[in-house]
Parts: sequence; structure tokens; C-alpha cells
Amino acid sequence: MYKLDWKNQTIITEFILLGFGDLQDLQLLLFSVFLVIYIMTMAGNLLIVFLVVTDQHLHNPMYFFLGNLSFLETCYSSTILPRMLASFLTKNQSISVHACLVQFGTFGFLAATECFLLAAMSYDRYVAICRPLYYSVLMKFKICLQLVTGSWIGSIVVNTALLMFISQLDFCGHNVIEHFFCDFVPMMKLTCSDSSQIQLLSAILSSVCTLPPFILTIASYGCIIMAILGIPSTTGRQKAFSTCSSHLIVVTIFYGTLIVVYILPDTNELRELNKVFSVFYTILTPLINPLIYSLRNKEVKEALKRATRKCANYLRLRVN
Repeated sequence: MYKLDWKNQTIITEFILLGFGDLQDLQLLLFSVFLVIYIMTMAGNLLIVFLVVTDQHLHNPMYFFLGNLSFLETCYSSTILPRMLASFLTKNQSISVHACLVQFGTFGFLAATECFLLAAMSYDRYVAICRPLYYSVLMKFKICLQLVTGSWIGSIVVNTALLMFISQLDFCGHNVIEHFFCDFVPMMKLTCSDSSQIQLLSAILSSVCTLPPFILTIASYGCIIMAILGIPSTTGRQKAFSTCSSHLIVVTIFYGTLIVVYILPDTNELRELNKVFSVFYTILTPLINPLIYSLRNKEVKEALKRATRKCANYLRLRVN
């Protein structure tokens, strides 16, 4: 520990990711559940990316954002789940400090990008519903490209700065991370360097990446709901409410769990729940997003039918 004479301790070169090791009787069940989730997540998101890229009918701002989100989700899930699944099979829970930092940096970069992308998507829906006459001007392809590029580049800058400071820390003594991936708070508990400034920097950067996008998203959907209340048709109003409420639930769960884990004080009560909260924004959100945002849309369903017919015709020609 840093509070002790850490200079006499051996600098560690690898961590032990405890994961769900305290649930020994459920290891096979957990492996099966997480494997199914990973397969469904990859299949759903890659399908959305394929349809958005290949179908001309989906070449508009909304699906441009959704395609980027789905691509991000495939990377997001692949940062954490394959390593977790491998540990279930091999019982090898060790990970080098370098690999741990890479996983944390990649995860942080993708999580921040998702925050910005969800905010951009909510703004797109706000303009489409509340300012439809200005939609073609406010959401030109150039502007959409700038929003997406800004989301990716901004996240790289923020996480590179934080990762540079973390890489300067020394880790010694106890090397067990009580988590299923290399996250910031569990890693800081193992450092024997003074991490107070880095923790302050992390809190500031986490606030920048989560609070403004969350506020923008809530404000956008608030305006959308007000606009929906003006729809004279009861059926149209119910359909719009169903779509917006499902979007709002997903983004609230994503942002809410991120805020609890990374911004709120690290108390004993929250510490026990952090692993559960982390499952929501690392594993469940990438699974739910394609279902909520894309696969329920009529245009996506039509695009899927067209793609299925093309594949069937191609196979029929190959057979003949």
C-alpha cells in the first residue's frame, strides 16, 4: 500500500482479474449467458452496419449515426467479453499491467465516444421532430460527419491524456482487481504511487464526457415529448411515445450507471454495486441498443427483407 513504506515492496507486472470468481458454482452458467449475449450483440450490431452501408434507402443522417453506434458497440463488447469468456474456460485470470492499461484505455475511449454519439443522435431526432423544416439544413452530411468525427477525436484526446498519467503509476503488493475488467477505481486501489491528482483529473474528465451529453439528451427528448403531446392522432402519439420512452430508458441506464460509477464518491455501499452497474453499460447496453434504436424501425425491417431477397436470388443463381 502507498500509505506504508511501499519502496520496500516488489513492483507487480500482472494483475489477477477476479471477475465473477466468487460465484464458483455458477461459472458454467455465466459462461453460457455471456457467450449468448456476445454472439447476439455482434450479430445485431454487424447486421445494422451491413444494412446501413449497403442499402441506399438508409443513407440519411439518422442511420449514419446508428451505423456508427453499431460499429462502436461491436468494438465495445469485443474489448471486454472475449477476455472474460476465455477466463471462464481456461481459469486463467491473470493479465499483464500493460494489457490491463490497454483494455482500460480502449474501454474508456469507446465509452466516451458513445456518450457523445448518443447526444448527437438525440439532437438529430430533436431537429427531425421539432424543427422539420430546417432538418435538411441543420443536419447536412457535412455537419453529421463533423459531429461523428468530433465524438471519436474528442474521446481519443480525453482518454489519451488520462492514460498517459496512469501509465506513470507504480503498482505493488496486492494485485487482485475485484472486477471483471480493468476499470479505473479498482486499479487505483492497487497503486503505490500518489494517485490523488489522477483521481481528480478522472473525475473532471468523466464529468465532461457524461454530464453535458446526458443533459443535452434529456433536454432533446423533453422537447420531443412536448412536440408529441401536440400530435392530434392518439395512435400516432402512442407510437411516438413508445419509441421515445424506450430510447430514454436506454440512455438513462447507460448514462446513469456511468455517473454512479465514475462521478459519485467511492463509498462502501456503492462499491458493492459497482460491478453490477458495470454490467449494464459494458454488456447489456451494446446488446439492447440495436434492438431499441434500429431493428424495430420499419425502414430497417424493409432493408433486411431486401437484403434477404438479394442473398436468396444470388444463391439461386449460383445453384443454377
